[in-house]
Formats: sequence, C-alpha cells, structure tokens
Amino acid sequence: MADTALRFDRNGLDTWTGETSFEVTRERLAEYAEATNDPIPAHRAGDIASPVFAIVPVFQSLLEPALEVVPTALLGKVLHGEQDFRFHRPIRPGDQLSAKGKMTGWKGLSNGTAACVYLETRDHDGVLVNEQYVTFFVRGFDTGDTVGTPPPEHRFDESLRGREPVAVRTQHLDEDQTFRYGPAAGDPMPIHLDEEVAKAAGLPGIIAHGLCTLAFASWAVLTEVGGSDTSRLKRLAVRFAKPVLPGQDITTRVWKAGSADGVTSYAYETTVGETVVLKDGLAELAD
Repeated sequence: MADTALRFDRNGLDTWTGETSFEVTRERLAEYAEATNDPIPAHRAGDIASPVFAIVPVFQSLLEPALEVVPTALLGKVLHGEQDFRFHRPIRPGDQLSAKGKMTGWKGLSNGTAACVYLETRDHDGVLVNEQYVTFFVRGFDTGDTVGTPPPEHRFDESLRGREPVAVRTQHLDEDQTFRYGPAAGDPMPIHLDEEVAKAAGLPGIIAHGLCTLAFASWAVLTEVGGSDTSRLKRLAVRFAKPVLPGQDITTRVWKAGSADGVTSYAYETTVGETVVLKDGLAELAD
C-alpha cells in the first residue's frame, strides 16, 4: 500500500498543460532517420517523418502532467512503461505543430503504479495530427487504488505463438547509437550518454533509449509488412520490457493478428537473444 505521507493528487487529473510549439524541418526529420538507422528513403530524405519522430514535438509536454499528480519525491522512480501512438496523418517538413498533454488516471500495482498521460499534436489549423498515450511506471510505489481513465489495451494474443510469424527482422544497434539519438530526439537523459551515471542507477552501463529501440522496430514492421509506406500506419503501441545496450542485435517478429474495416493488425515482439525487450507490440496498417 502507499506511504500515507505520499499520495497522488486526484485534482491534477485531466488538467491540460500549456501548448508548446514545434516547427518541423526537413533536416530534423532526416537527422532522426539517420539516428535510428532507418533505411526508408522518404525518411532519410526528410520528406516524411519516421513514425516515432512523433514523440519529439511533444517532448516538453511529456513529463509536465505527471508533476500535477505524482509527488516530487517519487519522480526519480518514474520509468517510461508503455507507448501508444495513434496517427491521423504523418508529420511532414513545414508543419507548424502544437502539443499539449494531461494525466488521465493511474493504477496501483504490487510493484509500482502505472499512470497514463494523454497527448495531442495538432497542426496550425488545429487539425489533429496524432494522439499518444504514454504510461509512466513509478517503481516500488503502490497507490493502493485505481483512479481515472486507463490507457487503451494492446496485449499480445498468446495464441499467435502457435503460428509462424509473417516477418522476422534482425537489426544492429551501433556503439554510438545513443550519442546520435539523444540530440536528434532532444533527449539528454544521462543514463543514455554517461557510463558512470548509468551504473550508479543500477544499470550495466549506457542503455539505448526505449523510443530508439521502438523506432528500429517501427521501420522493421514498415519495411517487412507495410511496403515502407508510413502513411498507412494508423497505430503503433508497445510495452518496454528490458533495456537494450549499444552494440547489441535485436530481432523483431511480426504476426498477422486480424483485419477489419480496411485495417490489418499486426502483433510484434522484439528480443535480444532470448530476452524480450519490447512486448505487447501492436501495429495497425491501412490496407
């Protein structure tokens, strides 16, 4: 149960952050694609954003909603647990974007608390470009209750393991991957850049950004089953299970999960050897 001196603040739920603005340039899109080893020509040229680039315009709005709800003393225990993108259209160079977010709810668990932040990105006309559900996990602190609205589900259907995957892609994270990804994404977290800081945090050393690993998985899915066409991707969701180290190989396996209303759903899972690093993966592609 929760420490009575530390409580999540219900009054902070559904409180929007102020809007932040972001100007999309071709150079920034190309830099992000290069930083994630993305081979898709339109991404490398900066003609269209890689799917996970959508996190960049909302980065300033990402943690702010948690400050309205989570006690300051617990912020050091916060991890990025899950990510769920809903794409209404791709991001393109020249876009003038605005973003805002709010925390929608939390769920206390025996090993911590999962708290959901909802984010919106709109263009200069106010038209929705994408939505994101970000689940933060507060390690070792159980609120003892469930409050507000949880994120949408995207659990892996275990029955799919009885089938052969429709695609398997192995990729290599370079030794300098985090040093390229950090500036491209605007993410300066030291556990991805400083060996001593990472080890002091109980990690084996510098670890890859979870969203960098997801960016690799996204282009694996797109190239293997999506015709390398980002405009077809409608949803990309995942749970971050284990860290990946620079220099490691990752393997993403993709299963066809079903089709409805002109959209095909794919389940995916990413591993390092036998260790699952991305789980409960779901990608929805327009046919």
